[in-house]
Amino acid sequence: MLDNRKTVIIGGGPAGLMAACILAGSGQKVLLLDKNDMPGRKLGITGKGRCNVTNNCPTDELLRNIPVNPKFLMSSFSRFSAIDAMSFFETHGVLLKTERGNRVFPLSDKASDIVSCLIRVAKSAGTEFIKTTATDIVLKDGTVCAVSTSKGQVECSSCILATGGLSYPKTGSTGDGYRMAASLGHTIIQPKASLVPLEASPEICQALQGLSLKNVSLTVLENGNEIYSDFGEMLFTHFGVSGPLILSASSHMRHFQNKSYKLLIDLKPALNHDTLDKRILRDFSDNPNRDFVNGLDQLLPQKLIPVIVNLSKIPPHRKINSITREERERLVHEIKAMELFVSGPRPIEEAIITSGGVSVKEINPKTMESKKIGGVYFAGEIIDVDAYTGGFNLQIAWSTGFVAGCSIKERCD
Repeated sequence: MLDNRKTVIIGGGPAGLMAACILAGSGQKVLLLDKNDMPGRKLGITGKGRCNVTNNCPTDELLRNIPVNPKFLMSSFSRFSAIDAMSFFETHGVLLKTERGNRVFPLSDKASDIVSCLIRVAKSAGTEFIKTTATDIVLKDGTVCAVSTSKGQVECSSCILATGGLSYPKTGSTGDGYRMAASLGHTIIQPKASLVPLEASPEICQALQGLSLKNVSLTVLENGNEIYSDFGEMLFTHFGVSGPLILSASSHMRHFQNKSYKLLIDLKPALNHDTLDKRILRDFSDNPNRDFVNGLDQLLPQKLIPVIVNLSKIPPHRKINSITREERERLVHEIKAMELFVSGPRPIEEAIITSGGVSVKEINPKTMESKKIGGVYFAGEIIDVDAYTGGFNLQIAWSTGFVAGCSIKERCD
């Protein structure tokens, strides 16, 4: 017989766990289904294991950092803001700190503290955790009545699909939610990688593999027009480039199928063109009889020197005292705007988040309930919304999970 006070949450990521915390203890019996022995597996590795919980900024700033369907999130963010998210964790014993760019982290720098907090709160309120794989949502008269799992069928009056996207599949994000949503008649916007490493200029990047650059400036050109710039840290790999600066940039590069992208790296952003030229002249004057290739070790990392020498087109063994002003101009240009041509993103499995998912046109933004099927709700990355780096994507999870949980709670009161 249908249990009119039972909710099944499919997926134990941030959105599902937040929904469980809100729903449990409200008189609603809550079952959270997750494939892993311990929920929150992907959450536990976010931010290099530190967990960028949210961004300590006003709601309008949150929305400005959502490039895909921000209007859909206005209601969720107004009901559960970044301040609310911070208050939730601190109220439940996790001290937080705000760092550069208003990024919020646990004071302990341990993502595990966030995961433990959510599980503790949900369990103490009565959530039952079951390790299993959900396979289908069962309907009766256009409304959910049960969820089929690898361990049998669970009757319910409502369910929340919070299965995440396709990134980091080893943590359980394998796209199951898209299939289940599609089987209910929902439109799935083609999932693709976002916040992802980039494949670029193979000869340059392979030569620089393993080199990490800090305090560099990056500009992204789309069909020759600047669309993004930032300052920070990046890493060269065997396939191209990665690191925080690159991941942020990738979320602005959304049209690889019909547009071209180029990266310009300013290796010395603290020095303008003239100041850098004077610095090079000073270094050259100290070693006028050295070969050019041996005259840049005070300016650039050793691994980078042969690449910049090659790009400058100055013969590596030309004596420094014979380098012309025109050649020096080329050198300054390469240091201030080293070009990398991007061929595309890495596979979606390597992305931090998935862009795409269940169409927001088919979800009530005030409740997160499906407009097609009664009793079915969505939360988190499964929805076609995504954000830039800085804690904004986790805020989407907290807010949509909160609203889905509150909506079921209010419906049953």
